Amino acid sequence: MPQSRSPVPSPLIYRLCPEQPHAHQFALEIEIPEIPASAATSLFLTMPAWIPGSYMIRDFARNIVSIAACDADGLPLPLMKCDKQTWVCERPAPGMRVRYRVFAWDLSVRAAHLDQHHAYFNGPAVFLRVVGQDQAPCLVELAPPEDGCARRWRVATTLRALETDARGFGRYEASDYAELIDHPVEMAEITTIGFSVLDVPHELILSGRQRADAEALARDLTHICTQHVALFGELPLERYRFLVQVVEDGYGGLEHRDSCSLICARDDLAPSGPDAEARKGYVRFLGLCSHEYFHLWNVKRIRPQAFIEAGLDAEVHTRLLWAFEGITSYYDELALVRAGCIDTPAYLGLLAETISRVRRTPGRRLQTLAEASFDAWTRFYKPDENAPNALVSYYAKGALVALALDLTLRLGTEGRCSLDHLMRELWCRYGFGGRGVGERDIEALAMELSGLDLHDFFARALDSTEELELAPLLAELGIGLRLRPARDGRDLGGCVERFEPLPPPRPTLGLRLRAERGEAVVQSVLNGSAGERAGIAPGDQLVALDGLRILAETLDARLARAKPGAALSLHLFRRDELLVLEVCPELAEPDTCELCLLAEADARQQAARAAWLASLV
Repeated sequence: MPQSRSPVPSPLIYRLCPEQPHAHQFALEIEIPEIPASAATSLFLTMPAWIPGSYMIRDFARNIVSIAACDADGLPLPLMKCDKQTWVCERPAPGMRVRYRVFAWDLSVRAAHLDQHHAYFNGPAVFLRVVGQDQAPCLVELAPPEDGCARRWRVATTLRALETDARGFGRYEASDYAELIDHPVEMAEITTIGFSVLDVPHELILSGRQRADAEALARDLTHICTQHVALFGELPLERYRFLVQVVEDGYGGLEHRDSCSLICARDDLAPSGPDAEARKGYVRFLGLCSHEYFHLWNVKRIRPQAFIEAGLDAEVHTRLLWAFEGITSYYDELALVRAGCIDTPAYLGLLAETISRVRRTPGRRLQTLAEASFDAWTRFYKPDENAPNALVSYYAKGALVALALDLTLRLGTEGRCSLDHLMRELWCRYGFGGRGVGERDIEALAMELSGLDLHDFFARALDSTEELELAPLLAELGIGLRLRPARDGRDLGGCVERFEPLPPPRPTLGLRLRAERGEAVVQSVLNGSAGERAGIAPGDQLVALDGLRILAETLDARLARAKPGAALSLHLFRRDELLVLEVCPELAEPDTCELCLLAEADARQQAARAAWLASLV
């Protein structure tokens, strides 16, 4: 006998309008055609507490400024809030509607923002979840504001369009709630830069004032995306969009299943400019695009088991963020050199900067990489003044562990196995069917594929605070690594033609400063530093050194003229009190990385390096 199938539930209907751009409020309505038997007496609605890809509780429900429910005839229904993010209707009725307003003033890639220039939102920040109807199909009706500011707005999203006008306003659909909230929406005057990867249409959607080099962006992103597709072997989508909010100065990204949201500085959208910083900004933007595109596979489809099993109402802890963010951070810049967007010295320069950043984080001696992943919710995403002393970035150190793993696999198997092979196998085993990656599965798979005993490697890299031994690995590729003291606070090292004699180390107080109206304000005081011993504290405003005024940009030069070990008087304000401290600057530690292509590299080393950096296409 044929098996009976469960009836497909009627779609939930979501209606959204950026109704008050000047008040920064979205107006929303949910129409609930059916009330399941399980919710006959109590229907619950809840707002996600966090958004996938950004591991911090954001409590999106706090932005709901009003909410009410009514039946199909418009008569009020009781709606009571029962916790910080949940409401209950005790007498739900078929066809009932829930109307609410959301304040949207978070100009980022994580939440929602609305003004007279554009409307942007992520689903978790605006769409209430109807508890028990997660699998119900969803219809979405997007309406423009009546405000005249929106006459030239167009809609950009990867939601499936059903019936829309020429500007994209109208009806869209999603197969369930999880899909509904995984397609961000931009409404604005937009510029579209199109390109194709394996005949799949891709678009760079720019909102905000910009002066992008469309030809360069289309060319370079085509090459970068093609490298990632070649790595995994297939492109599991019908189209892809980079949604980019262009601002004066900003940086950030968030991955989604068929798109990503980015925020960038307008000067970063062209490869040429008045100085080297312009080119550096462009490369940084390409790296950001590369990072989020790699997530299309790594975290959006290859997912930790912990994320599959849990929801969005509370923290979901996993030790695997080192892999899902760290490995992605490794490949985002590696793809740039493989794609021909930068040359080998430029790539090594980026790698040297990452090494320097990790070496300048005292927290690496206290927090393991696995702990950094597990505690992301309460520590990494909520940094305080002591963060450099207590934390290590699972992005930066994770990228270095990915580098070490890649080279260990390549060298240990004479090139038969690499991190490329591991990622491709992860895709084959975990990219389909909803199977999640267990907490130790990546380690086990690396050993299975390579035949190497990597227990000690992973124990040191993930579960200890030992320094990564990168120099011997890079030497096998004909790349030299050395550490030297920084010349100033902006010196992150880089790739050099040859290792020159080391300059004498500069005197330092071990402070991290920020400029506020030109004044030098202490952001962090590094553990064990001269500044800590002198009693300098975060938030102190430095005023004068030995009786002469200092600014954020002049402290390094003033300290450079000091004699190591000599006592100096430092005037500073702590709150509204003027203090005078005695400081004894100390010589800077060798925490700045330089990499160099070794002239004496033999043919085997050069071949190994070439295989590592070679295009996959």
